[in-house]
Amino acid sequence: MNKDLQSNQKKHENHSMHHKKMMKDFKKRFIVSIILTIPVLILSPLIQQIIGFSITFNGSNYILFVLSSIIFFYGGWPFLKGLYKELKEKSPGMMTLIAVAISVAYFYSSAVVFGLPGKFFFWELATLIDVMLLGHYIEMKSVMGASNALKKLAELMPDTAHRKKDGKTEDVKINEIEKDDILLIKPGEKIPADGKIVKGKSNVNESMLTGESKPVQKKKGDKVIGGSINGDGSLEIKVEKTGEDSYLSKVIDMVSKAQESKSKTQNMADKAAFYLTIIALSVGITTLVSWIVFGKSFVFSIERMATVMVITCPHALGLAIPLVVAISTTISAKNGLLIRNRTPFENSRKITTVVFDKTGTLTKGTFGVSKIKTADKNFDTEKIIQIAASLEQDSEHPIGKGILKKAKEMDLKLLKTTNFENIKGEGVKGKVQKKDVKIVSPGFLKNKDIKIPEKLQSKEKDETTIYVLIDDKPKGLIILSDEIRKDSFEAIKQLKKQDIKCWMLTGDNEAVAKKVSNKLGLDGFFAEVLPDKKQEKIKELQNKGEFVAMAGDGVNDAPALAQADVGIAIGSGTDVAAETADIILVESNPNDVNNLIKFGKKTNKKMIQNLFWATGYNAIAIPLAAGVLYNQGIVISPAIGAALMSVSTVIVAINAKLLRF
Repeated sequence: MNKDLQSNQKKHENHSMHHKKMMKDFKKRFIVSIILTIPVLILSPLIQQIIGFSITFNGSNYILFVLSSIIFFYGGWPFLKGLYKELKEKSPGMMTLIAVAISVAYFYSSAVVFGLPGKFFFWELATLIDVMLLGHYIEMKSVMGASNALKKLAELMPDTAHRKKDGKTEDVKINEIEKDDILLIKPGEKIPADGKIVKGKSNVNESMLTGESKPVQKKKGDKVIGGSINGDGSLEIKVEKTGEDSYLSKVIDMVSKAQESKSKTQNMADKAAFYLTIIALSVGITTLVSWIVFGKSFVFSIERMATVMVITCPHALGLAIPLVVAISTTISAKNGLLIRNRTPFENSRKITTVVFDKTGTLTKGTFGVSKIKTADKNFDTEKIIQIAASLEQDSEHPIGKGILKKAKEMDLKLLKTTNFENIKGEGVKGKVQKKDVKIVSPGFLKNKDIKIPEKLQSKEKDETTIYVLIDDKPKGLIILSDEIRKDSFEAIKQLKKQDIKCWMLTGDNEAVAKKVSNKLGLDGFFAEVLPDKKQEKIKELQNKGEFVAMAGDGVNDAPALAQADVGIAIGSGTDVAAETADIILVESNPNDVNNLIKFGKKTNKKMIQNLFWATGYNAIAIPLAAGVLYNQGIVISPAIGAALMSVSTVIVAINAKLLRF
């Protein structure tokens, strides 16, 4: 049932609600503080002097104190609470800086009101808190914008579905749908679950899930994804996956985890924020002591210290990377790139070599039987295909599907099969009518030292050859051919434009591999490689100094995907469970590897830009805040320092949102 999907959605809704609550809180505190700031500004002597008016009466300083106290404790509460939390966790950061700056301003000014010699700067305190609250509100709104993308993904699913049962059609809620239910999808409706078409044909719009801009024609036997939109034909589907197993649920969960995960870039930003905090506190205290030593008043020295700490606040730095992460992960998912591991994705810009699996990646993986041979008069070509198809009926491999297609064309009845089992990377085995049957590659015969009968010798070296063994004796030979995808030619062309080498890794014989390699213009290939040896081939390239991406189906290629610097699983729309891959390409389109690398570069560029905007201005701003050009008449007030810091936060947020696929 779809309770798991609802639970998944609920979890993300709760996360989103938390940010929404924080955003509302900052907005409320900002409005109250800004209203109270107006009389604070009017009653401040310096502001009166600048504007050229005068309002004085007994007790005005106490009114300033009361208003500023409300602003400090109410408006500044999030920062004071943040100070406590950061000190408790022994991780001083932006909240520590803000809290120290406003506390110094408030308590010193309060002391002046009650008799301490000096001048108060309540207006600087009030405007500083106002700007900080506004900055945090903008941050929360930006985070909410990224979170809303997940909500939109969840909203792709309809609320109800038309279920066919006992010859009748009934409308049921989506959480009542179960596996193997038959659902009717009318023209223009959203498809309510992952399934296979059992009746009808139509064009289905999957753009919001896979990035495929054109509607995809679907017919009986084709799979459909829950959340996609049916076109102008009626469809009946048999439900295959619901709840947490559904494609959409996995996408939402994967995107959420990727957004929450930290990469090396994020860790670098966190370290930078920590050191920036230490620098701010150190420079702030040094500034205070230095100006006092140079004979300046305590008020002036305190003001310089507060400005340094505010302007150095790593607030923008805390937003710089996470916001790019959230936005890029969501954009990727909408374009058919599912990121499971952030670091390899960000490292995709370093790729120097892409190694492609052949079958189903560079080629269509839809094999057709071109030749059948037998070595025993008791087994004619029909019998060989019948036995092979009977064993392959439980297989999902493209070769198995090709044999089943041939059996259907020959109108052959499938036989009962038991004990079906995969022979990793070499074929399948099982019992057909109590006989031990194996369908294996030439490499299997070679490894087991099984002699190939003369009648089963094959001259077709550039096509896929498999042998049918009955009781471990070769009885038949089946030759199949596969077609290179049109997208593969464009993929290789675009990768080479970026000076990226392209290799192929396959279990097929050398002649087949060479034919495909020559047609595509690859830089090289590895042929007749078993799955457990594929990992070694990736290591070979890495040992030569190559930064390697491996693109395969995520099943037989698992060891190689795990070994590669960037593991890329290329699979159909509902195949998102490639546990060893770092990135999953929803569409079986090798050109998406090129899109991945380009988007990885764009994402990294945005991160670097944001790191610059978040920290670069400090090189100029900190010395000015400390007062190095004071004698030249250039000095920055705490309020202006806060404004500068907030401007950098806004720039970082806008820059992140400009990221495009």
